[in-house]
Amino acid sequence: MPKVIFTDNLKRHIDCPPQLVNGATVRETLDQVFEQFPQLGCYILDDQRRLRKHILVSVDNVFVEDRVNLTDLVKPDSEVYVLQALSGG
Repeated sequence: MPKVIFTDNLKRHIDCPPQLVNGATVRETLDQVFEQFPQLGCYILDDQRRLRKHILVSVDNVFVEDRVNLTDLVKPDSEVYVLQALSGG
C-alpha cells in the first residue's frame, strides 16, 4: 500500500498522521486519506478539487506534474509526501 506522509508544518495546522492507503493515482490515494480526515481535503484541495497553490505533493521524491486532475501514478510501495510550500524572506 502507498504511504502518505505529511510534513510537520502541515501537522501544526491539521491532525494528519502518516497513512497507508490504496490508490493507483495521486487522486485516488489522497481521496482515501480525505475519507478519514475530511478537513484535510479542504486544506489541500481548492473548491475545484485541484491542489492549492501553497501545497506540493511528491511521489517517490518526484513532484507531481498534474496538479489539476492528480493523475500521476502511485505504485503499491510508493511514498507520497504532502507539504506546504513556504515563501518569504
